Amino acid sequence: MILTTTNDIQGFEILAYKGVVTAEVVYGTNALRDFFAGIRDIIGGRTGSYEKIFEKGHQEAMEELEQRAKKLGADAVIGINLDTGTINVDEKGVLLLITASGTAVKLR
Repeated sequence: MILTTTNDIQGFEILAYKGVVTAEVVYGTNALRDFFAGIRDIIGGRTGSYEKIFEKGHQEAMEELEQRAKKLGADAVIGINLDTGTINVDEKGVLLLITASGTAVKLR
């Protein structure tokens, strides 16, 4: 399966558009990780623990996108867009949201 952010794939012809596919990954936050991230905000520097979560989330979203495209009989997903955000649960809790979307296509 080819996954790409471009709208076409060099050397291939798009035979059919199978539809838009989406995938969502949601992670809960962790109080200890949040504490250390807050310290990083004060003293500066990168927050490695959250970077790892987003990296893992992007990977999982792409894997889910691929599985959903396969169910449609697609050979590729083009025009992929990855997005991140948060969902506020209450005044103390936040969920991390990672989404991926693209167009499933059949190639020749």
